[in-house]
Amino acid sequence: MEDNDSLALDHTPEVVAKRLRSASSRDYLSDFVLGAVDGTVTTFAVVAGVAGASLPNYVALILGGANLIADGFSMAVGNYLGTQADRQLLDKIRRIEEQHIDQIPEGEREEIRQIFAAKGFSGETLEHIVEVITRDRRRWVDTMLTEEFGLRLQNPSPARAALATFAAFLLAGAVPLVPFCIPLEMQGNTRFLLSSLATALTFFVIGYVKGRIVQRPGLRSGLETLAIGGAAAALAYLAGAALHRLVAQ
Repeated sequence: MEDNDSLALDHTPEVVAKRLRSASSRDYLSDFVLGAVDGTVTTFAVVAGVAGASLPNYVALILGGANLIADGFSMAVGNYLGTQADRQLLDKIRRIEEQHIDQIPEGEREEIRQIFAAKGFSGETLEHIVEVITRDRRRWVDTMLTEEFGLRLQNPSPARAALATFAAFLLAGAVPLVPFCIPLEMQGNTRFLLSSLATALTFFVIGYVKGRIVQRPGLRSGLETLAIGGAAAALAYLAGAALHRLVAQ
C-alpha cells in the first residue's frame, strides 16, 4: 500500500498529464511476451518431440533451427497483417463517421447525446457536453470511435509489432537449442535435460518480467507461464514417444 504523500506526488497535474499521454500510446509488451512464449514453446516442442521419439540430437538442432526461423517469421507476418487490419478498420470507420456527420449531423449529435446520457449526464450539462464535443469535427469523430465502437485511437505500428514479435521469438526460442550447440561429449539425455532446465527458466523469467512490468506478483506470473509452457512441452514429448512406439511396431 502506498502512503498518502506518495499518492499525492503521483497525482500532480504534470504527472497525471504524463500518465494519460502514456496510456494513450501503445507499447509492444504484449507482442514481445507473445513472441517469447510462443518461440520457447514451439522450439522446445520440437526438441521434446525428438527426445520422445529417441531421434539423434542433431535432428533436434536441425528441426529446431528451421522451426525457429520459419515459425518466427510466420508469426511476425501474422502480427503485422493483424495490426495493419486494425488500422485499416479504424480508418474505414472514421471515414464512415465523417460521412454521416456531413449527411445527418443532427442524428450524429443525438448519438453523442445518448452516449453521455447513459453515463448519467442530463439537462443543461448534457447539452453543454454535446455542444462542446460536436464543435470540433475531429473530437466529434474520435468520440464516436471510442464510445460507440470501442476502438483505440492510437494503434501500434505494424512493422514495430512484427519486429518485437520476431525478435522475442528468436531470442527466447533459441534457448532450448543452446545445449545442442555445446561442443562437448554428453551421455544419454543430458542435452535434453539441460534444454528442459533452460527452457523452464526461460518460461519463468518471461512470466516474472511480465508480472513486474504490469505490477502483478512476479513469482505468481512466472509460475503461471512456466506451468503453461511446461504443459505444452509435456504434450510434445508424449506425442513424440507415442509416435516412436507406433512406428517401431
